[in-house]
Amino acid sequence: MNHPVDVQREPLLRVKHLKKYFPVRSGLFSRISGWVKAVDDVSLEVQSGETFGLVGESGCGKTTVGRTILRLMEPTAGEVVFEGRHLFQLDSRELRRLRQRMQIIFQDPYSSLNPRMTVGAIIGEPLKIHRLAHGSELDAQVEALLKRVGLRPEFRSRYPHEFSGGQRQRIGIARALALRPRFIVCDEAVSALDVSIQAQILNLLKELQEEYHLAYLFITHDLNVVEYLAHRIAVMYLGQLAEVAPADALFRHPKHPYTQALFSANPVPDPTRRGKRIVLEGDVPSPLHPPSGCRFHTRCPHVMPVCKTEEPPLIQIGDSNGTIQVWCHLYT
Repeated sequence: MNHPVDVQREPLLRVKHLKKYFPVRSGLFSRISGWVKAVDDVSLEVQSGETFGLVGESGCGKTTVGRTILRLMEPTAGEVVFEGRHLFQLDSRELRRLRQRMQIIFQDPYSSLNPRMTVGAIIGEPLKIHRLAHGSELDAQVEALLKRVGLRPEFRSRYPHEFSGGQRQRIGIARALALRPRFIVCDEAVSALDVSIQAQILNLLKELQEEYHLAYLFITHDLNVVEYLAHRIAVMYLGQLAEVAPADALFRHPKHPYTQALFSANPVPDPTRRGKRIVLEGDVPSPLHPPSGCRFHTRCPHVMPVCKTEEPPLIQIGDSNGTIQVWCHLYT
């Protein structure tokens, strides 16, 4: 059971109407002929010490949300407020200082580490860039970080290719922790690992969260992983949010038809439990030409005429575990 999070206080991170469009160029002069709406009007809040899960099918815009929040990608529109500061209004110097408080753990533990740098240099690089340690003090902090993520201090002189996938991800976690951040984006942080190694990394992330009071934006397509780790979960479909709810409420009684279909496809390791599988017809539409109205209406088993013409409003539903937000005409 995850520890409770107070969602009444001022959030650590607030995202409002975030949009990220990618231009499509064609013709002899590569003129812009359209826009891929990867993220289209996403709003969410993350509390201090909370794990906020972000789930959905591949290509729905989850990773783009995480990277745009950190300004690894520049936004098309919207705002992100972190610790009371508007990230999209900061210049490069101010943003660099604030990056000490925001970090990311990448999906691929193989390509996210520089193969030409030793483990000690990889973990120590953030400390050197921000001038927080040097010399023997830097060496001591690197060794302490290696110990904290379950690796031996003498590994600092080795190179990434000498380690397994799980060990490399521990190195990535140590690098993210080096600056003592308050918020970490975990972008499919365990999807490339074996199941047994996944469990070890997830337990490590929970321990670190309690020890350092970290907030996570945990991006994944694995519902079992997010159920274990997250306090609240947002479900994305085609660049927009479909539902946001406390984890217990979402898994017990999902509201949105897409969430219901998504969860019905999740395998449960219990042969005595047999849920009804909801099979969606058709393919996910292109984000280059998303459907009008509700973006899910082309596949929704409960589609109504209003769904085809009007975007669904935000509906808030009270629950014993907290407030559920759902974007669906069924609840109007």
